[in-house]
Amino acid sequence: MVSDSTKITSKPSSLRWKIIRQALLPRPSSDSENQSEIGLNQISRKTRIGFNLIPCCRMNNDDLLEENSDSVSNSFRDACYCYILPVSNAPKLFIHKRVEDCVDLKDFETCNRYGIDNTGLVFLPQKTCCRGLLQFFLSSSSAAFLNNFSCLLQLPPSVLFPKDTPQGPPHASTMCRRLTGVRYVSDTTTPALAACQWPSEDVLAYYCLSHVDMFRSKRVIELGSGYGLAGLVIGMVSDALEVVISDGNPQVVDYIQRNIDANSVAFCGTKVTSMMLHWEVSSVSSTYDIVIASDCTFFKEFHKGLVQTIRCLLKEEGPSEAIIFSPKRGDSLDKFLVEVKDSGLNFSITEMYENEIWRRHQRFINGDNSWPNYDKDHCYPLFIRITR
Repeated sequence: MVSDSTKITSKPSSLRWKIIRQALLPRPSSDSENQSEIGLNQISRKTRIGFNLIPCCRMNNDDLLEENSDSVSNSFRDACYCYILPVSNAPKLFIHKRVEDCVDLKDFETCNRYGIDNTGLVFLPQKTCCRGLLQFFLSSSSAAFLNNFSCLLQLPPSVLFPKDTPQGPPHASTMCRRLTGVRYVSDTTTPALAACQWPSEDVLAYYCLSHVDMFRSKRVIELGSGYGLAGLVIGMVSDALEVVISDGNPQVVDYIQRNIDANSVAFCGTKVTSMMLHWEVSSVSSTYDIVIASDCTFFKEFHKGLVQTIRCLLKEEGPSEAIIFSPKRGDSLDKFLVEVKDSGLNFSITEMYENEIWRRHQRFINGDNSWPNYDKDHCYPLFIRITR
């Protein structure tokens, strides 16, 4: 039991640490291996497969040179993906992503500095451990390690290091097993994992492609956009007046701007820009016709700020709406909709909104093994429309 003296006020930037904290707490069942695997499966539904509505492939630099593209990557951490939009005469869409087999401790430092979550940038791999954390374990002094890490996880040192554990940071493989329940792979030559995306991100982009007319001559802003797939799609095919692609993480915004630059010749008359936007910021203007977002209701701690931001962004005169795709994720979506109602906004929710998406959803539900661990509650996005 954690004493009151060890508790600190949680911030949005601490949410990922809560996941690690939960992994470290003693489990009541003796079947700890099975419990660990179940826990990992419930943490995230970011996937390399997804609904696969917009085909894409990873490009190497030779391919990019043949395309006369400015997207050649000079970083081992980055890769460029080419999306083939399923509409006639659409140009190819190039998106730079981070592809690594680890999570850098600097990602968490950025989260703490800006009070944000880091889901838009990377995910915690399930077959390797966080190299940044392991370096932290092995390089820190015993006192600094115990103090800093126990504060981050809101756990006393006695939980992190039982009495029979030698003083100081444990061996990397031992700590990795306790943190993630999976084996630590120390081979640094292992190829980077394929970049993953949230299922709702794919669905939002496909929906925008299927309803391009609704964006014509409109001002559009995407919230929590990650690498900006949906916003870039709108900018390329819809003849929108303006598209702003925003995120609260400055690392992500750098990627967004890079992706805008890589596709700038395809935007024609649409103005496409990036923006670092923190929810609950009241300085944003009420001038947008359409607000879009995908899978932004994951953490309940962000609900109020997200609703306030949507309310501030939607223009007050004339029709305006927010289009959000998000799975239920337990009661998370329901609680978000309570915030929407309490704010005075109106909403509708639709389960079956696109025939092709519904067809693929039914296929996964009925046992298609191409998407392992598919779960309707965590994977299938519902369509939420919010209006004034």
